[in-house]
Amino acid sequence: MCNYNLRHANLDDVDEIYEIEEESFDSPWSRKTINDEIETNVFGDYLVVEEDGKIIGYFGMWLIMDEAHITNIAVRKSHRGKGIGSLLMEYGISYAEEKQLFGMTLEVRTTNAEAIGLYEKYGFQIEGIRPKYYQDTNEDAYIMWKYFRGEE
Repeated sequence: MCNYNLRHANLDDVDEIYEIEEESFDSPWSRKTINDEIETNVFGDYLVVEEDGKIIGYFGMWLIMDEAHITNIAVRKSHRGKGIGSLLMEYGISYAEEKQLFGMTLEVRTTNAEAIGLYEKYGFQIEGIRPKYYQDTNEDAYIMWKYFRGEE
């Protein structure tokens, strides 16, 4: 890979994360929500990947008890298809495994085939559905899990 730098996010990153959020999602998180996730959410842990000092992707998760809950993962449109999403997933998964967590979970729109494919590539499986989970469209979400230490 090129000049990529992977690190934990800080408050100086909020504006760039928000830019990526806006270009990636129909209902993006607000700048305040992103700020609060980084500054005050004791469960939140956010990673960014930079290229030449500019953030090109980020990965967010909550570490609660013995599991990680992926909140968001997004890559700038100009950098999609270059393995950045995979880089973020691999680092996030490794980070959770190092913490000896039971597993990782997430919700994903049932129509988001690209994201579902990425998650399945890393061993996530559909374990359930949340009806009308997304308030903007009332779309259902799949609940996906990846286990590190045995399955329930």
